[in-house]
Amino acid sequence: MKDLYQSQRAMRNMRQAAMQRGVIAILDVGTSKIACLILRFDGPERFRDSDGVGSMAGQSSFRVIGAATTRSRGVRFGEVEAMAETERAIRTAVQAAQKMANVRVDHVIACLGGGRPRSYGLDGQAGVEGTVVTEADIGRVLSACEVPDYGEGREVLHAQPINFALDHRTGMADPRGQIGNDLTCDMHMLTVEAATISNLLHCINRCDLELAGLASSAYASGISALVEDEQELGAACIDMGGGTTSLSIFMRKHMIFADTVRMGGDHVTGDISMGLQVPLAMAERIKTFYGGVMATGMDDREMIEVGGETGDWERDRRSVSRAELIGIIRPRVEEILEEVRMRLDAAGFEHLPSQQIVLTGGASQIPGLDGLASRILGHQVRLGRPLRVQGLPQAATGAAFSASVGLSLFAAHPQDEWWDFDIPAEKYPARSLRRAVRWFKENW
Repeated sequence: MKDLYQSQRAMRNMRQAAMQRGVIAILDVGTSKIACLILRFDGPERFRDSDGVGSMAGQSSFRVIGAATTRSRGVRFGEVEAMAETERAIRTAVQAAQKMANVRVDHVIACLGGGRPRSYGLDGQAGVEGTVVTEADIGRVLSACEVPDYGEGREVLHAQPINFALDHRTGMADPRGQIGNDLTCDMHMLTVEAATISNLLHCINRCDLELAGLASSAYASGISALVEDEQELGAACIDMGGGTTSLSIFMRKHMIFADTVRMGGDHVTGDISMGLQVPLAMAERIKTFYGGVMATGMDDREMIEVGGETGDWERDRRSVSRAELIGIIRPRVEEILEEVRMRLDAAGFEHLPSQQIVLTGGASQIPGLDGLASRILGHQVRLGRPLRVQGLPQAATGAAFSASVGLSLFAAHPQDEWWDFDIPAEKYPARSLRRAVRWFKENW
């Protein structure tokens, strides 16, 4: 835990150094594609007039000067499976983006969708040492949070204070400079498997790049696909990717829950490939052009040519009805949405004041998916696209790039996390120390 705290602080310092140099890369390592954006930080004032939206969400403090995507290789369920393959794909994407930007980058901020994330809600309390709340007081109250035993082989990916209370006043985003005696904090902590982080870190280092930040793709998609009111009042973002479907719940502009369903668009493609006995590349093409989840009377008569390359003339000239294709796609999509509904119920989503659900990600573009999702999830559902950022190519403005755009916003304006504050040195291994104290009290 101490090592992670120090490494996250080091990454924040690296991010600051890269931003002062003016250029940083964004890397979204997904199961179906690897996207790389290169950002130049020129300051918010320069684009204020041409942007048209002021500095909303901070996206006018940077612009995209290079973008590239490549087919992902060696990644399964959002986790690196074949190191050499993934390294080659990352190099391809980064080099293409560098060529477009005509600049070399050394630092990247990456996001990952795998690692079996788990969410925890923590709270801590500490007295204010002076009369005014200082940064040291916030460090002490964060270190007083009771950290659960999240198990061996897991690391903390996010640890964000989401609410402060000072004496009888609650609902504070930042109590620094306020006068009071007792400070209480609620914190959301997200842990993932340590091996997933280590593999990704090793892969990025092998590409001669330095990691300047790491985020969950569920979090990144949420901050780009949810509008400000949805983040404030309470909403869920469901990012349907190729190998995983990431889920994040936001409240008062902070993520309060995240989880992952290990199914996505690639599983739908696999079902089409098996059901129609066609290669995966052709199944992907059929899904993209003719896919859907709501069958109508017309779909029985609409025939789809299923080509083949077997050399058997009869077999290569088959055709199937669109209704048959929908019959293959719909059960898998329903299965994914049912799993998402179980995760939302477990998180207590129905208790939020607003229960908007936003679907994003490449697999969310199957026609009719929003209607099916609202029927299964039982809430209002809309299709989300990422926020508009300066210089983003038209090809990268679709729902499949929500995590990449969200990571850009995260790079420009990261939320306060545990490691942004100076935690008292004796409080680092708070978990084991406090457990020892409790055992001593109970047994003596």
